[in-house]
Amino acid sequence: MALPLRHFLVALGLFALGAAVALGSAVGPLSGRVAGRHLLLAGGVCVTIMGAMTQFVPVWSGVPLHSRRLATWQLRLVGVGLLGFAAAWLLAIPPLVPVFGASLLAGFWTFAYNLGRTLLAARPWDVTERHFALALGFLAGVTSLGLALAVDLVHPVLSTLGLARPRVVAGHATLAVFGVVLTTIVGAIYQLATMFTQTEFDRLDDALRTTERLWYPVGVLALAGGRLFGHALLARAGAVVVCWSLAAVAVVVGRRLLAARVEFSPMLSRYAVAVVALLGWVAWTLPAWLAAPLALDATFGPGGSRYLLTVGGIGFVVFGTLYLVIPFIIWERRYSDLLGYEDVPMIDDCYDDRLATADLGCLLTGLVLLATAGLGPLPTSVAAVGGAALLVGLLLAILNLGLTIRRHAPGSLVGIATGRDASPPAAEKES
Repeated sequence: MALPLRHFLVALGLFALGAAVALGSAVGPLSGRVAGRHLLLAGGVCVTIMGAMTQFVPVWSGVPLHSRRLATWQLRLVGVGLLGFAAAWLLAIPPLVPVFGASLLAGFWTFAYNLGRTLLAARPWDVTERHFALALGFLAGVTSLGLALAVDLVHPVLSTLGLARPRVVAGHATLAVFGVVLTTIVGAIYQLATMFTQTEFDRLDDALRTTERLWYPVGVLALAGGRLFGHALLARAGAVVVCWSLAAVAVVVGRRLLAARVEFSPMLSRYAVAVVALLGWVAWTLPAWLAAPLALDATFGPGGSRYLLTVGGIGFVVFGTLYLVIPFIIWERRYSDLLGYEDVPMIDDCYDDRLATADLGCLLTGLVLLATAGLGPLPTSVAAVGGAALLVGLLLAILNLGLTIRRHAPGSLVGIATGRDASPPAAEKES
C-alpha cells in the first residue's frame, strides 16, 4: 500500500504545481499553458490513475501486481520527465522537450507493461478490467503521438509524413482525455458506484453499460482519428458515439446515487456533481461537434463546456476518489491491526470535514462561474472570480488530503514521496 500512497502524494504536489503554472500563464504565452496543462493532466490526473490502478487492479482481479520494482520506476520516470518537460517549455529550451518527453514515454510504458502483465493473469475480464486494458492501449498511442510532437519541435518530421501539427495535437489531446482518462474513470466508477452506494445494477443499467462498453472505444478512435487526419465525417460519427456513451455512464451512476442506501460522503457528493456536469456537457457539446467536429478550439467542447468535462466530469471524480482511497490506505496500513485493542479513528475521521465542505463549495462555485462565462458576453470578472474560486478549492482539497497523510501515515511527507519512510512490510516485499 506504500506504492499507491506515494503516487497520490506526488500527484497532489503536481496538482498544486500545475495550478500555479496555469494561473501564472492564464493570459501568457502558449508555452506556459502547455506546461500547466501537462502538469495537471499528465501529472495530477494520470499519476493519480497510476497509483489507483497499481492498488486496485490486483485487489479487484485477485492477482498479485506483476512487479513492485517496475511500479517504483514508473513513478520516477514520469516524475522526472514531467518536471523536465514543463521546465523546458517554461524556459523555452526546445531541444530538452523530446529528451524529457522520452522519459515520460518510458515511465508511462513501464506502467502500461506492468499493469498489462498483471491484467493478463486475470481472465476472464469483467467490465472494469476491459476498460483498464483499453486505457493502457490508449496510453501507448497518446505517448507515441506526444513524443512525435516533442521531436517535431526540434526536427520537423510531421510535415514530411503529411500530418499537420495542429491536427496531431488535437488527436493527441482527444486520446489523452477521452481515451486514457475517461476510459479509466468509467471502468473504476462502475465498481465504486455500486460498492459505496450499497446498490446493484438493474436491467436498464446493464443495457446502458453494455452499449457503452461496446461502442465507446470505437467512438474515441473515430473521433481522434478524424481529427488527426482531418476527416470530418469520421470525427462526427465518433462525436455522436462518445457523447452518447458518456451520457449513458452519467445516467447509470446517477441512478445508483439516487438509490443509495448510505449517507453521502465527500466521494459520493463529488460523483453527483460529476453526473450533472457530464450530462450538461453532452447537451452543450453534441450540437457544436455535429456542426464542426474538427474545430481546434472545441477539442473538449465549445466555450465553457470544456470546464464541465475537465473540472466537473474528471476533476470531481478524481478528488472524490482520493477522499476515499487515501484515508482507506492509511487506515488499513496503520490502524486496522489495532482495531479492538485501542481507540482508533474511523476512515472518515482521517480528513477534516470542514475543509472537505469548503473545497467542494469553492470548486462548485468556480465550475459554475467558468461554465457560465462561456455562454456569452459577460464581464471578465465572472471568469476571474470563477478561476480564483477553482484555485482556492483545489488548494483546500490538496491541503486536506496532504494533512491526512501527514497526520496519520507513518513517516514524513518527503520520506513517503521518495520511498524512504514508506517501504512495505517484509512480508510484502518481492523475493
